[in-house]
Parts: sequence; structure tokens; C-alpha cells
Amino acid sequence: MAKCFKLPATEDDAIILFSTSDSNEELSGCSSSSSSSRHHSPPPSTTVYKLSVKNLSYTLKQNGGPFHKPKPNIEILKSVSFTAQSCQMLAIVGPSGTGKSTLLRVISGRVKEKEFDPNSISLNGYPIKSPAQLRALCGFVAQEDDLLPLLTVKETLMFRAKFRLRQLTSEERKNRVESLLQELGLLQVANSFVGDEENRGISGGERKRVSIGVELIHDPPILLLDEPTSGLDSSSALQVIELLSSLMSKSTQKSVIFSIHQPSYRMFKRISHFLILSHGWVAHSGSLESLEGRISHLGYQIPLQLNALEFAMEIISKLEDKKSTISQIEQPNTSPNTTIWNKDEKFDFHESSSSTTDEGIKGYFYNWGLEIMILCSRFWKVIYRTKQLFLARTMQALVGGLGLGSVYVKLGKNETGVGERLGLFAFSLSFLLSSTVEALPIYLQERKVIMKESSRKAYRMSSYMIANTLIFLPFLLVIALLFSVPVYWIVGLNPSIQAFSFFVFAVWLIISMASSLVMFLSSISPDFIAGNSLICTVLGAFFLFSGYFIPKEIIPKYWIFMYYVSLYRYPLDSLIVNEYWGMRNDCFSWANNKNHTTSNCLMNGGDVLRNRGLDRDIRWENVGIMIGFFIVYRVICWIILARRAATTIL
Repeated sequence: MAKCFKLPATEDDAIILFSTSDSNEELSGCSSSSSSSRHHSPPPSTTVYKLSVKNLSYTLKQNGGPFHKPKPNIEILKSVSFTAQSCQMLAIVGPSGTGKSTLLRVISGRVKEKEFDPNSISLNGYPIKSPAQLRALCGFVAQEDDLLPLLTVKETLMFRAKFRLRQLTSEERKNRVESLLQELGLLQVANSFVGDEENRGISGGERKRVSIGVELIHDPPILLLDEPTSGLDSSSALQVIELLSSLMSKSTQKSVIFSIHQPSYRMFKRISHFLILSHGWVAHSGSLESLEGRISHLGYQIPLQLNALEFAMEIISKLEDKKSTISQIEQPNTSPNTTIWNKDEKFDFHESSSSTTDEGIKGYFYNWGLEIMILCSRFWKVIYRTKQLFLARTMQALVGGLGLGSVYVKLGKNETGVGERLGLFAFSLSFLLSSTVEALPIYLQERKVIMKESSRKAYRMSSYMIANTLIFLPFLLVIALLFSVPVYWIVGLNPSIQAFSFFVFAVWLIISMASSLVMFLSSISPDFIAGNSLICTVLGAFFLFSGYFIPKEIIPKYWIFMYYVSLYRYPLDSLIVNEYWGMRNDCFSWANNKNHTTSNCLMNGGDVLRNRGLDRDIRWENVGIMIGFFIVYRVICWIILARRAATTIL
């Protein structure tokens, strides 16, 4: 169903920005029409936009908490009024703490519904009723570059195109990305990694241009940027501003609004309008020439060594006008017969400007199977290129298996060998479960990007969880094989093929369980230090109550629940049963070493199992429990992340 912008046919007609009509007349000229989807990039819109902000105020409410006195509310924005039109660059400037970022978040729709004033923002003279409508119109580039560092520049834009340009074919998306790379000046680094503080990649200025490209991929009519030059050197900052200026020259229907602390002299000629904020009030709104005229009107003369904006920062208290300039803003037409959005229409508020096709797709979500395939492809690239995970985990498993095997070489079938086998199993469990902590940095790094994309309805959180599982399970199977093969045969455990196969399967389940636990704990951890501490504490508690150190009979009643939820208990019992169940009648302790007869056997395999309270084969029972742990931790993680994505606006 197409939803698009359309100019009014006559003066009396209502301006319909989002239409549900299927008629060819209304679909002509729409960016999401079937005919336009044949082009390699979204066609330019013919609509001229005028974004008007009138008497916009924003107050930050602070809760004191149950044990603290209520804190006073902070009024960040105070009756802010201005207009921004197509083919115009508007720079929001002012000292730190004046509300520049807050203003951008409000007009980009990145606020909660209850915090939004439906009477303060209008488009083409008609009121915006909800922040979701603004999120559908505006592309928003945050101050932080939330990008996956181990993807190349081209891959980053291509994956974004697959989610946002859903009506285009694969070839059309490829052409759109190539065109955007050329516009952004990133062709030379298209195959370079994005990088971050730890992984070497492109420069800071190029990374900022990639962030801009991610938001430009669907060609939004209004582009908002929060401090796009922050952290960049003067040359890179100028390149970003020149890029935004060139975008304006190529698209006469695009409006660019950004915040900046102090633009350099060379940036002035690129910026057409300035909005100066002071303590949440508008100190000036207009061109640089009008600012110079206002300064002169106040009786000041701009020093030769300063430009008008720099001098305005010095006398900003004089410029500050606490009275709303309502007369400068065109009053919105609030006629009940002329509305932007049809009241009875259920508008698809997806951030992409392209429409969702009717065939096989409902709402604003991509097809579930395709989502999973795309995310699998991206996740595999990240894992494969993460050396500390891919290479370290494989080497850790191989060296760990060989190392343990060299310590417990060819264990004997005697009483000493029984104790050594139990120690081997317990240490192997501790080694395998603790080794999964290395995946924590990847989960934490991905979480920012995932929350951003999922909150913008790029894909379901369940699709990410399934893709993560599908990619991680084969990788963990390889890890299980690399550990199991050397340690099993060097130590000389149960030589049957069935016992060996179950050992490998059990090791696979162990590290899969631990991976799910780490994923769950990473979803509630604020950073790596807190996450690492939490994981070590939980694993330590599980090991303590596994029944290895403290028998079940002497565990205090108020701690007995830990025995049943311990990740160590079930795999430890399974490995012991797997080792001795096929050797229940084999003797491990003789009364007389010179006469190996059954009558002189003091302890056989069955006795070893009974001493551990294992009088029946519970291997597959425990397998079901371990699979349950694997699923439960991932489901809990999915619920936490999905809930957070639903309540987070990025």
C-alpha cells in the first residue's frame, strides 16, 4: 500500500502527505510507486517542505526516588520558534547546555508520546500530531557513530539498504549504494573496515560520512544531525559541512538541520540560516546578514578579528529575547477538513520513506525469513573477522584439549583413575563454561547497533536472536570437536564410539548453554567490567552448588534451589554416566592385584555411579534439561532486548 507525499491540487484541497489510495493518479510522482521502484535510487520528491516550530518547550522531569527528595524539573527549551524550508541549511548554535541536542531530538520525534506537544510543530502549515510522524519524515544522525566496526563501508550501506529499500531489487539496491558512495566521497574506502577505537579503519571524518549515508539511504526529506563535526579536525569538519551543502545543491527538496558549537569562517558561506540558543531561548533566528544587522541595531560594532557569530556568543545575553516570535511563524491551518494524515488511516510509521509491498509483507517488517538470512550473513562476517573470538576460541579449545590430555595421559582403570576422571570432568566444565566470556565484548558492541535498528523497526528482535543462534551453533560445534578429540583419546576415556559421540555432543551443549548465559547477562550489563564481574559471580555460584564440592545432602535448604539451576550439575552427571555406564561390570579396585577375579573386586563401574547417586542412565534426561537452559536463557534475553527496543527511541 503506497504512502507518499502529494502537493495540493487547488487551494481548497486538503494537503495529503500520506495517502492510502490505490489510484494511479494519486500514485503518480510518489517515491514509493511501482514505477519509481525500477530506478536504482529513490527518485527526488517534487514536494517543497516547510517545517515550522512554534512556542516549543521541553521540560525534563526528575524523579527523586523512594529514598530521596523530589528534584525540581529542568526546563530545557523555552518557547522556541523557527522555520526550516527545503533547500536550506539551518545551523543550531549556542554554548553547551543550551538545549541544541534536545531540540533536535524533539523535532526528529525521538521523544516519548507523552512528552510531545502536538501543537508546536507543523509541516507545510499542518500540525504534526505524534513523534512517530516525525520519525517517518526525518533522518536523524546521532552524535555517536553506532556502526559495526568489522564491516566495510560498502557492506554497512548495503545491509542498511536491504532493510530500508525493501521494494527495490538486489541490483537496484546495489546501484543505490554505489551512487551514495560517490555522493559521500567514499568510493576510495568502500572496501575498508569502518573500524573503531580498537580496530583500525577509516578516519573519523569518513566514519561520520558513513553515518550520514546510513540515514540518507532512503532519501528522507528532512535530515537532522547532532554535532556532526564533534571530535573532528578542522579539515574533516569542513568536509562534512561541504558534503551537506552538496546534498542540498543536488536535491532542491531536502532540508538539513544540524547543531554545531562554533562553525569556522570557511563554513559560513555554506550555511544559509542560523538559530542561536541561549539558556533554552531563541537569541536569534535568521541569516548571518540579519544577525549583523541586529548587532548593529543594539549599538555594537563587530571587531575586525571576529565574525558576527563569534561576537554574538560574547554578547549572547543581550541578544537573548525571552518573548516568543509568534508573528514570524506562519500559523498552522487547523481546519478540521484539512489534515495531513487521514484520521481513520492506520499509517505505517516505518522510518523508511519507501513503502511496504502488499505481497507477503504486512506492516513495516521485512519478511521474517529474509530478515534472518540477512542477519545471518552480517553476523557471520562479524564473527569471522573478530580475531579475538574466532582465532582465540579455536586455539583455546585446541590447546586446552591437548593440555588437559597431556596432564591426564592414559588414566588407569583403578581407584586413582576414578578420582582423576572426576577431576578431569570438573575442570573441563569450568574451562568450557568460563571460556565463553570472550563473546561478551561482541554482544555489548553489537547491542548499540541492534537497539538502534530494532527500535527503528528495521527487523524483529526475534530475527536477530534466531540468526545469532544459527550462526553460533555450527561455530561452537567446531570448538567442541577441537577440544574433545585430543582430550578424549589422549586421556583414554571410554573407548566406545557411542560414548565418544555423546561426549562431543555434551561438550557442544555445555558451551552452547554458556553462550546463552553470557548473551542473557550481556543484555542486563551496562558495560564490559560489570558484565564480566556478573558472569564470574554466577558461574562461581553454579560451580559451588554443582554437587562436586558440596554434596546435595549437606547444602542448606535455603540454597538447595541453586543445586537444581546449576549449569555444572547436569553436564557433570552426564559425563560421569557416559564414562561408566558401559563399564558397570568393569572392576576399578581389586582386593588382590595378583588374582584378578570378580569375587575380589572391591569397586566396579556400577559402584562409582551409585556413590554419586546415579543408579540409572540419565544422560538424555539431562540433555533435555541442558537444551532447556539454552532456550530459556535466549528467550529471556529476547524478552529483555525486545522490551528495551520497544521503549527506546534512537
